[in-house]
Amino acid sequence: MQWAQRSLAERLGVLRRARHGMAERAEAFAAAISPMLARTQADTLVSELLPLLDACKFLEREAEGLLAPRKLGRRGRPLWLAGVIAEVHREPLGHVLVIGPSNFPLFLPGVQVMQALAAGNTVTWKPGRGGGAVAQLVAQCCREAGLPVEALTVTDESVQAAEMALAASPDKVIFTGSADVGRGVLAKLAETETPAVVELSGADAIVVLPSADLGQVARAVAFGLRLNGGAVCMSPRRLFATTECMERLRPLLDAALAKIGPVKLEPTTAARLRVMVGAATGSGAIVRGAFRPEAQQPLVVDYATAEMAITRSDVFAPVISLLEVGTMEQVRGMYERCAYALTASIFCGRSDEREARTMASTLKAGTILINDAIAPTADPRLPFGGRAGSGYGVTRGAEGLLEMTAVKTLIVRRGGSMRHLDGTSELDTAMFVGLIEGLHGRGFAKRWAGLRRVLQRARR
Repeated sequence: MQWAQRSLAERLGVLRRARHGMAERAEAFAAAISPMLARTQADTLVSELLPLLDACKFLEREAEGLLAPRKLGRRGRPLWLAGVIAEVHREPLGHVLVIGPSNFPLFLPGVQVMQALAAGNTVTWKPGRGGGAVAQLVAQCCREAGLPVEALTVTDESVQAAEMALAASPDKVIFTGSADVGRGVLAKLAETETPAVVELSGADAIVVLPSADLGQVARAVAFGLRLNGGAVCMSPRRLFATTECMERLRPLLDAALAKIGPVKLEPTTAARLRVMVGAATGSGAIVRGAFRPEAQQPLVVDYATAEMAITRSDVFAPVISLLEVGTMEQVRGMYERCAYALTASIFCGRSDEREARTMASTLKAGTILINDAIAPTADPRLPFGGRAGSGYGVTRGAEGLLEMTAVKTLIVRRGGSMRHLDGTSELDTAMFVGLIEGLHGRGFAKRWAGLRRVLQRARR
């Protein structure tokens, strides 16, 4: 494999030149993003291109250390393995298939592609709907930077292209998309026992402690519902607060959301939203905002419950449900009624950060943010992934890079006893019992007694 045979320094040099080339074409990248997405070109630059370039720079700086062989010294080596040295190596998997989403067609799959290439893999990039043009632009910058043509293949956006890429037996698949489609991909991969990382849907929560700055909470919710028209896997879908806190928060939320412009919903999304809003209303919720899928502004489903479908849905629309709790201790039980566990945000006063950290330790999620939402997850040093219905495995950060490698352990014998090659007898039982007691017994006296048994057996 030509690309894998290049040194890591050479591969990172290609990525560095590609990063410079992408930076020089920033306006072209902004223009290449699908105009169907609810965002400005400035949004694209700051939410897609900038974090992708930061991720490339992270690889240039950290990949050498992360992928270097790890040599295990004497410390921690079992006594009975004296004379053995061991090393843990990271090797390319071979061929990685990256299946990208439509809502963030550059940043999310782009980082995965760059990590796979840095590790020495060849890559097939199957763009999501509307992502073909920007994927081709990335590939062009990489080729101009010295990447061999065969190292990166960009398919078309069709379902058939994904099926063909899966049929080509990749060594690993990195999938980002909806839970429904993800289950279909996993079923296909199960037939060939192909490993995968899957980043699936979210129905993310905001938890508001009584000490929180409610103005900041309202701004964070508005940001989450405005970003990409609410079509973000981390968009806030549920907000938990005490009754007293919710009373003070409602007018602030209404004022902040009123400033958000309308977006056009996809027909399937609009149909799902209509059904769920109707069901929530029928169960006692109060919906603020009009349902207009051709020009949809944020909807607030007030007095929602954790059992409602809309509070457990991954619908890509600017909608949030408000759930009142009597005490903050009730949040965890209500939170867990939803199968998704991607990210969650907790807002608190500065003096209550310890309480927020305690709550964070009880909530199942891949990422917990305190006093912020969405944006800090783009830090290139951080891994990103979900749990439960939101998938498994991670991308980005050191852990994401290591996902693109296979572990190979190298063990070398340089001396020491080779008695394990000989057969054992019942006479050896006492010696092994003594060895186990000597190494793992409770207290010095028992360990010393065990070692004496070993010495006595050895003298015989």
